[in-house]
Amino acid sequence: MTRRLVVAAAIVDATERPRRLLAARRSQPAELAGRWEFPGGKAEPGEHPVDALHRELHEELGVGVDLGDEVVGPDDGGWFITDRHVLRLWFARVVSGAPEPLVEHDELRWLDAGSLWDVHWLDGDVRIVEELAQTLRPR
Repeated sequence: MTRRLVVAAAIVDATERPRRLLAARRSQPAELAGRWEFPGGKAEPGEHPVDALHRELHEELGVGVDLGDEVVGPDDGGWFITDRHVLRLWFARVVSGAPEPLVEHDELRWLDAGSLWDVHWLDGDVRIVEELAQTLRPR
């Protein structure tokens, strides 16, 4: 089965020595509402993943970002987040605009190492959060 490509960003306060990570709470669809995820979305057929990520972050949060390293996953370099979707994730830092929930989200929250598990992450994102928890520096 071919999985659909989803691109997302681990938006952090600093690409070197990050302390905080931005999480977005889904408002739709109903079965995902109230759960938290990394901002991003589906790449269109033929769209380069990095271009798709920039487009999605502008549409969803109204921001421009500088991308850092890709967070390479264990599933052929990506992260199988459902049986139909594979996620590619990059570190990112906001360079224009102020993040706000414009589409598909109703709340954004900056989380530090101590509050990373205060939100109910989407099941497919949990192992990614576990991986990223090691990169967040305590205050």
